[in-house]
Amino acid sequence: MEFLQTFNLTITQWTWIFVAAFLIGFSKTGISGLLMLVIPILAVVFGGKESTGVILPMLIVGDLIAVWYYHQHAEWKDIKKLLLWTLVGLVLGLIVGEFINDSQFKTLIAIIVLICLISLVYTEKKGDSLNVPKKLWFYALTGILVGFTSMIGNAAGSILTIYLLALDFKKESFMGTTAWFFLIINLTKLPLQIFVWQNISIKNILLACGLIPAIAIGALVGVVIIKKLNDKIFRYIVIAITAIASIRLFM
Repeated sequence: MEFLQTFNLTITQWTWIFVAAFLIGFSKTGISGLLMLVIPILAVVFGGKESTGVILPMLIVGDLIAVWYYHQHAEWKDIKKLLLWTLVGLVLGLIVGEFINDSQFKTLIAIIVLICLISLVYTEKKGDSLNVPKKLWFYALTGILVGFTSMIGNAAGSILTIYLLALDFKKESFMGTTAWFFLIINLTKLPLQIFVWQNISIKNILLACGLIPAIAIGALVGVVIIKKLNDKIFRYIVIAITAIASIRLFM
């Protein structure tokens, strides 16, 4: 109880944090788009830059669970195509994050989330007719965007989704590749945020550890739901709620 009091948060804020932890677990094994909802929730509770330091350890916990469940389904050749370019994007995001204040950081997160939402809506509308180039420049641009948006707002999921759709990934390969890719990227970001941005503390890591049950429950529900859920209707709900939540960041 004393540890919880060190965060100086209200009951309502704690409720949102537990909801966010559940959604992180759910997004890692179920509907990845749900992570888009978590980002603005935690940015409102903790502030822009600080929220990225709170969410990253929680994401790593979710990544570990997802890798444990989907580890056999990763397509490593496609992961390797993106990694170098993603590291370039991480460095760009790291530099930008050093030169903006918290209000600007929160606004940038909101803009990134809205852009990602637009891309998700476009992808949803195009469906099977979606046709994107499968060239080196496309892989490079995708990797840089994934790295930048991941570093700034942990909002790279929709960009990676479009990339994997372009390669015609099936569900299990999609989940396994996404799980391994984001575990690697998030572990890479960890020392960068600890030593450069200095927005990850022992307290944040302990908070993530304390939220493991909520993340694990979310992951378990995600595994069950993804096998049964009408994906399209659920994505529409997620897109609508996330749009409202991201707009809230501008206020």
